Amino acid sequence: MSASTARALDLVSCHSCMKLTEQDLQVCPRCGSDLHPRKADSLNRTMALLITSCLLYIPANLLPIMVTEQFGRTSENTIISGVLVLIKNGSIPIAAIIFFASVVIPLGKLAILFYLCWTVKFGSKISSRQRTLTYRVTETVGKWSMIDVFVVAILAALVHLGGILSVHPGEAGLAFAGVVVLTMLAAKSFDPRLIWDRDVLTNE
Repeated sequence: MSASTARALDLVSCHSCMKLTEQDLQVCPRCGSDLHPRKADSLNRTMALLITSCLLYIPANLLPIMVTEQFGRTSENTIISGVLVLIKNGSIPIAAIIFFASVVIPLGKLAILFYLCWTVKFGSKISSRQRTLTYRVTETVGKWSMIDVFVVAILAALVHLGGILSVHPGEAGLAFAGVVVLTMLAAKSFDPRLIWDRDVLTNE
């Protein structure tokens, strides 16, 4: 039995209220939003955002994300060096959370989105259902990468004891925030329905 999609049946789902309606209609009869079967230029937009994220990820890890001034002495920490300092001080659980949220999740999200774009273009042995589920999980988990930026922002706001101790965000903070925002936009611009379109063409 060949696979069928809403598009093959001349139906389209509203992006706002998810109502399934006829493709000939230009406006959703329920909420009034514009109807379109697929996100415009989804793959190219997603790839452009992913490549930009990769470029920003380099300074995000090489530049200091936090600058600490204590008794007139300044120390700078990158994401990795900050994790190592936490491990050295015995704060292994906190180090693990920051490493996972700031390194593992962004890299994993970039790799998965690149892979999904590749499979839409060239196909994959992994089922469409599994790839769609992977996309949904990636889209949901990706926003937790901001935890490192939140930690630095909170410390900068709270830790300011005159000339004794103060914490300032480093140059990497802006680059890392850019990585997180761009990967979130990339996940939003990717249209998972393209995964199923490929299966329909294959079955035909």
